[in-house]
Amino acid sequence: MNFWSQPIQSLRAIFGSRKPPRVLKIRGLYSPILERDVDFDVYLPPDYRYKKMTFYPLLVVNDGQDLPRADYENTLEWLWREKRVPSFVTVGIYANSERIKEYGTTRQADYKGRGRRAPQYNAFIFNELMPYLYGRFRLTGTSEERAIAGFSLGGLSAFDIGWGSPETFGTVGVFSGALWWRWSKVKDEDPDADRIMHDIVQKSEREIGDQYFWFQTGTLDEPDDRNNNGVIDAIDDTLDLIRELKNKDCHDGAIRYLEIENGTHDPQTWGSAMPDFLIWTFGGGKNFEES
Repeated sequence: MNFWSQPIQSLRAIFGSRKPPRVLKIRGLYSPILERDVDFDVYLPPDYRYKKMTFYPLLVVNDGQDLPRADYENTLEWLWREKRVPSFVTVGIYANSERIKEYGTTRQADYKGRGRRAPQYNAFIFNELMPYLYGRFRLTGTSEERAIAGFSLGGLSAFDIGWGSPETFGTVGVFSGALWWRWSKVKDEDPDADRIMHDIVQKSEREIGDQYFWFQTGTLDEPDDRNNNGVIDAIDDTLDLIRELKNKDCHDGAIRYLEIENGTHDPQTWGSAMPDFLIWTFGGGKNFEES
């Protein structure tokens, strides 16, 4: 097609199938709970502007500063263009120098005192961020259409927040989660003991209900193998947490585990896993009996 002879048709051919998100960069939102400014990006679907009566599912992502490096915008554009997922809103929360204090488990800090402000971060999510988002954007109000996810330590935080609030987040996504989080140093006689998140799930009396859990690891996430079983700790810790979930009668169809051969601990690997997570979470993947 000659552009100059048919400019309108040519532009439609070039741009008509594109469905990029609109990214709002929210900067310096002061949090009294965290006592600091919080930055985050809001990824709006292309139809958000003109579907004024439509309310959208929500994905909240810890370590949102890594989403650009994970090529998140292009991933969304491709998935929407190919109609692999419906329109939804993503909020990527930026971490800062307080990350090692704010990400962790609400019940307790680890044995070095890391994550001691996790209760405050949890309160920020529910008492400040969520009311702000629901006051400004058109979002659905059901847990089935809300998810929380994160990378590495942000993945541990996302699981802890989601596990503690199934009525808010129906799906939890953990990319290379720091599930080794423990309340004591590694013991030679029992190197897998004292992992906090595993203990929280094991001792919990809550019912799984309709909550869903997605996990990803890479075979090169790390070199450590504390129990010398030939499997790196990142994979061991993830598979052990999945076993704890299944011991709580979490059915196979509610769990998705993705292991990436030669996947490393970085946004590029997490970006390669992102389509799987988004399709499973929003695109009907939960209908398949996978574990």
